[in-house]
Amino acid sequence: MRGNPRSALSLSPDGTAGKNLGGLIVRETDRTGRRARLGALAMLGALGVLAALGVSCGTGARQAPAVATPSTAPPSIDRPSGHVAAYDAGWRVGRGLYDEGGKGTAVREVVWGGCVRRSLTARPRAVVDRDRGAWVLGCRQGVGGRPHRRPPARPVTRREPDPELLTAFRSWAARGGAREPAAMAARVVLVHLGDDAYDVELTSSYGTGDARAGAADLADAFVRWWDGDDGDAGVAWNLLVLTRDGERLLVRDL
Repeated sequence: MRGNPRSALSLSPDGTAGKNLGGLIVRETDRTGRRARLGALAMLGALGVLAALGVSCGTGARQAPAVATPSTAPPSIDRPSGHVAAYDAGWRVGRGLYDEGGKGTAVREVVWGGCVRRSLTARPRAVVDRDRGAWVLGCRQGVGGRPHRRPPARPVTRREPDPELLTAFRSWAARGGAREPAAMAARVVLVHLGDDAYDVELTSSYGTGDARAGAADLADAFVRWWDGDDGDAGVAWNLLVLTRDGERLLVRDL
């Protein structure tokens, strides 16, 4: 905050006005005021330079520079973010497919959902599951023959709960004789893997130790109800039936 400009003026011992410059009272007179101020400023500047150089007041000897203590911290390692790591893994797979099968491979992997379906079994899972949509993007670009990587700037996968789909499925099942398996459906989530592809996650009330027969009946009923009606969100490729704890039980094509 700025101070009162008048506070720079103080009284010299004879009662005349003067400027306080670093503790030196400089009288303001017509002849000597300006020169005295310049002389005091020069003195203060010289003292500042001496202090910066580390000169001792007693002997004038230069002080030894301080020795920096070596850091014992381990060197930092720049690790790619989750979506970039997943993209890189997908790109390597796609590029390998392109090198093996040529341009025709791109039709199978991009148009017919090959990269999307590969993402469900690709390894390592710890990398792929960090952003499966980024893995799909990398696979598509790699299999398209692009010589350079173009990783996304942000995560690609987007999860969208859709309770209306669950309600519609249960309503259809009640009319179509599939009420019992549909009663085990607890939640529907659309997993967007980009702008034109998505999977459907159907969380059930089954546990990991339950028989898979019931989960299979639930999946079959959902696929019959879906009947290829992907809607406006792109192409739905897979139905993933999960346990109540989020573990994958089985997968069906949509």
